[in-house]
Amino acid sequence: MKNTLSIKFVAGLLSAAVLAVGLIASPLSLGSASAQSAAPATTAKPAKAKKPPTAGQLAARERAKKCGAEWKAAKAAGKTEKGETWPKYWSACNKRLKAAG
Repeated sequence: MKNTLSIKFVAGLLSAAVLAVGLIASPLSLGSASAQSAAPATTAKPAKAKKPPTAGQLAARERAKKCGAEWKAAKAAGKTEKGETWPKYWSACNKRLKAAG
């Protein structure tokens, strides 16, 4: 039992020493200009053209903005129901605005 503990300890100590030597021996080039200029610029993928948002997406964004403004105003005025959260408010507001057209 004592031998296995000492073997594990020595193995752990040896691996820590190897790691420490590796870290010390490696050059520390954090943020140096030479390390940044060595990176090839060709690794970036070409940007895909973004599709314009659909009419439904635009309408959803507008409803979110309107409901958000209503929520902020109601919260500031203290007119929200006790325990009401944004997700609950958003759900009701979104349904109301969709029904209104």
